[in-house]
Amino acid sequence: MIDPNTALAFSLFENKGVYALLLGSGVSRAAEIPTGWEITLDLTRRLGLLEGVTEQADWAAWHQGRFGKPPSYSQLLDMLATTPAERQALLHSYIVPTTEDVEEGRRTPTKAHLAIARLIRDGFIRVIITTNFDRLLEAALQAVNVAPIVIRSQDDLLGATPLAHAQCYIVKVHGDYLDTRLRNTEGELASYSQPQDQLLDRIFDEYGLIVCGWSSDWDTALRAAITRAPSRRYPLFWASRGEPSASAQDLIAQRAGRIVPIESADGFFAGLQTKLAAQGMDLLRMSPYARTR
Repeated sequence: MIDPNTALAFSLFENKGVYALLLGSGVSRAAEIPTGWEITLDLTRRLGLLEGVTEQADWAAWHQGRFGKPPSYSQLLDMLATTPAERQALLHSYIVPTTEDVEEGRRTPTKAHLAIARLIRDGFIRVIITTNFDRLLEAALQAVNVAPIVIRSQDDLLGATPLAHAQCYIVKVHGDYLDTRLRNTEGELASYSQPQDQLLDRIFDEYGLIVCGWSSDWDTALRAAITRAPSRRYPLFWASRGEPSASAQDLIAQRAGRIVPIESADGFFAGLQTKLAAQGMDLLRMSPYARTR
């Protein structure tokens, strides 16, 4: 069979603008913005320090022994930060770069963010759904002079440019770290508002989907939106380091998707851009049959 990376690059080139991206925390990992599990372990560590516990080799094991269950991102946030405003302040330190971070290239757009921005600039991608709170993608788009329409909450949908008319449409399903209306506890991730569901239903019905950096394990409402989409007009490609999670495999099977093995989000998106550029150059050299396109 054709390598899935090659199949994706071919389909994306031939079907310009019909794929949406679904991006999770793995895309921002190279920027040293921690994943949800890494934040969970750090919150566990901070909880332990408050109880006078010295450094542990395995903070997850300590939590299991102390509370009788594994640490949960949702439950820790519920215990340590009971309101959305508190959670915003808590997450701020994990996302916002310090002066030292910027100088050393941390918490700034990665090769993946920059490659995605160029794919958007060149019209291959127009719609992005992301569970990330950070603004690394927006910063990368600014660098290539693309001004995206960003949907962070139900309020943003009111008066927003129609999806069909936007050069770039970013749907931040969990919100933005500068907005107190974040979704990050189990209860908050269980459902979306009706307008947000309607927007996701339209995207998953009308667009193909390229998933990267998202496990699907925690996002009940987002999984449900993908599952209920009736259309199979365009394929699903799921970029994954190693074996996808059980819930991800269920979605891939349900959508008849293809797994794209990758080593990193940076390598995946940079390689995809290279393959698209190669096809563009080949088109310029080809016979009159291609030049009529």
